Amino acid sequence: MQSTRTFKDRIFLVIKGLAMGAANKVPGVSGGVVAFVAGFYEEFIYSLQRVNKTAFKLLFNGRFKSFYQYINGKFLGLLFLGMVVSYFSVSKILDYLIVNFQLYVWSAFFGMILGSIYYISKDFKAWNSKTIIALILGAVVGISISFLDPAKENDNLWFVFFCGIISVSGMTLPGFSGSFILILLGNYVLLLVDSVNALYDTLSDIFTGNFEFIKNEARIRMLKVLGIFTLGSVTGLVTFSHVLNYILHHYKNITLATIVGFIIGSLGVVWPWKETVYKTNMDGSYILDSTGKQVIANYKRFFPEATTETYIAIAYIGLGILIVLGLEWYGQRTRQIKA
Repeated sequence: MQSTRTFKDRIFLVIKGLAMGAANKVPGVSGGVVAFVAGFYEEFIYSLQRVNKTAFKLLFNGRFKSFYQYINGKFLGLLFLGMVVSYFSVSKILDYLIVNFQLYVWSAFFGMILGSIYYISKDFKAWNSKTIIALILGAVVGISISFLDPAKENDNLWFVFFCGIISVSGMTLPGFSGSFILILLGNYVLLLVDSVNALYDTLSDIFTGNFEFIKNEARIRMLKVLGIFTLGSVTGLVTFSHVLNYILHHYKNITLATIVGFIIGSLGVVWPWKETVYKTNMDGSYILDSTGKQVIANYKRFFPEATTETYIAIAYIGLGILIVLGLEWYGQRTRQIKA
């Protein structure tokens, strides 16, 4: 797989990583959907499940080239490069757009998920009683998650490790938003805002030769939290990939039907017309994160009135659908050229 990739393929793989990284950070949107629609989901899961005992033996024996080839390193490396770059670039732009054009951004995502449902289901021919039940169960679970009340923040390191395992579900399981699950677990701000800011501040201090942060207990605690969260995420990524590779191999149709159900259920989370509900203290004042922003508790959804803004939002839903169909067209064209 690795040797046949052209320079153009590699550039597009980084771009796909950018898209996955941006999607993973937005509550309600799943990076796994990007992988599914862009056509590299099965290779992604296959590559991750190659991180196993054999891979570690190659690594510890100093056979780095063999290790790199065994885990499909070029593919994973380019994809994760895109995700990392996204976290500090594209996702920041996305944060700005959500703050200033929230309705239109959610509308575009809603349209993209609608397009994804069409894309995934149009070639699925294995509908029977089992796959229909799997579809319904997946949709019910997805919708139910969107209406759960979030827990309180918890920085216990075992719980943080668990959050890391669960949060990567959005990357490996299309339709499950890791960011939204972190909101429900109460640790979205702790793990995706405060700890990341602590790392950014620490890197800035190191770059300027300032090592005073070593005496800062709160900073060190945040870095520990981020480290444990990262360890949990890697553990979850590898574990989920092994499980998913097995069920995709043995129960492919039921798995695909369930994934379509999850994605249908996720429409409840990204419904464009909603009010953000923020966490408050006992006195009614807003709880703020380390950047001074209000902390999201959940969303209150409603049906829109017939206004100009609503029609524009519907147009953005159409744009989202077209983006996915455009990706599908590009994927088909690329496969035809290679054939």
